[in-house]
Amino acid sequence: MACTIHVHNGTLPQEELDAYLAHAQEKFGRTPVTMDINVDGEFVDINYGFEAQPFHRIRRITGYLVGTLDRFNNGKRAEEHDRVKHSMPAGA
Repeated sequence: MACTIHVHNGTLPQEELDAYLAHAQEKFGRTPVTMDINVDGEFVDINYGFEAQPFHRIRRITGYLVGTLDRFNNGKRAEEHDRVKHSMPAGA
């Protein structure tokens, strides 16, 4: 997906815009959808816009915050399988 770039209060060479885009990809690990750049003399203020990411459920299992158990080794999977799961009685 292409990034839409808006430059306000000036112009910037394409090489500089490409460098800002590459920096965003390196810093955030994903490509921005929009980039608003406000030029103020030798300084620039950059605001990035990203697509929404899906929400992943986080649980505390055996002392670790996890979303899924796929990264657990066999011992930790066995510990999770053997743990006592508590529930609330009906009508409480």
